[in-house]
Amino acid sequence: MVDLDARTERLDAYLDDRGLEAVWFAKPNGFAWLTGGDNVVDDDADVGVAAAGYDGALRVITDNVEAERLAAEELPDAVAVESFPWYADSLAGAVAERSPAPAAADFDVPRFERVDGSRLRQPLTDDDVERYRELGREAAAAVETVCRNLEPEDPEYEVAAGIDIALASRDVDTPVVLVGGAERARRFRHYTPSDATLGDYALVSVTAERAGLYASLTRTVAFDAPDWLEARHRAAARVEATALAATEAAADGSLTDGDASDTAGDVFDAIREAYDAVGFADEWREHHQGGAAGFAGREWFAAPGSDEPVRRPMGYAWNPTVQGAKSEDTHLVAPDFTETLTKTGQWPTHEVEPVDVEGVSTEPRELSAPVIR
Repeated sequence: MVDLDARTERLDAYLDDRGLEAVWFAKPNGFAWLTGGDNVVDDDADVGVAAAGYDGALRVITDNVEAERLAAEELPDAVAVESFPWYADSLAGAVAERSPAPAAADFDVPRFERVDGSRLRQPLTDDDVERYRELGREAAAAVETVCRNLEPEDPEYEVAAGIDIALASRDVDTPVVLVGGAERARRFRHYTPSDATLGDYALVSVTAERAGLYASLTRTVAFDAPDWLEARHRAAARVEATALAATEAAADGSLTDGDASDTAGDVFDAIREAYDAVGFADEWREHHQGGAAGFAGREWFAAPGSDEPVRRPMGYAWNPTVQGAKSEDTHLVAPDFTETLTKTGQWPTHEVEPVDVEGVSTEPRELSAPVIR
């Protein structure tokens, strides 16, 4: 269950700070964060079928088609549900009519200002962390089960279908499923599944979602491993280990001379140094490096000069790539510990030492290794 008190405490502070009377969330991740429920009917829609709001009390506004179902199956008893006739108004119009003003929303509502839901969703609460652990284990177990049964002649799209089914059977959605066989994984960073067969090796990258939380992971399976694969994977893994260590240092405020305002840009600088140290100085230019994760696949991406704060407890999914190799898991960085969320204990790992970057620990990390069959 979602800790509603923790949510409303943040929202009270937000309303006071902005001089607002109400705030509304209709984007699926904002709705899920506030209520723990799902407002999605059409997966292609940017805005769900209901808006969750807070004006001193928690309310949901939706049309009469959805009201009974949401109240019965998606929402805590503490959340009141109000409906409007499906033919009479739009969701935005109903919110504008029924909300006190001034107000903010994460979707277009006349005369409302926009709220940055991502900042409100950070850091994670204790109940978020527990549900995140469950999601990470489920996602990794499903992906690894499929990966253990791969064969060189499998088409990429059949592998993707198997992952979709394996995760759906665990009540987990798959907004991202990338499967790249030997030819396409070397050419493309986003290897959307095709009818090509896997060949000598495969990269399988998945972002899984349940109850608004997102976990990402990549697994490498080699049947006739290219001579370069192990070295490039280890290089990518050292960048991931450095990114994780730099995240911890930034959260401590110790990455840049004890400055308590260490940012995503500071972590990115460490990532860039790591690429240079492992002999692939320009690889960071070829793909984003990941960032904070939680109620989005990435709440923010690390990039040059990014001023996003590095907070904890928070999920972080770093995904460095090196010319056909990739290292990626989702990790929880908490005040007193770091743990890998997308871990089952059944997939091989290797000990990886971060590169020596000023302010960053070089303590080795256990990261996912390729499976060589």
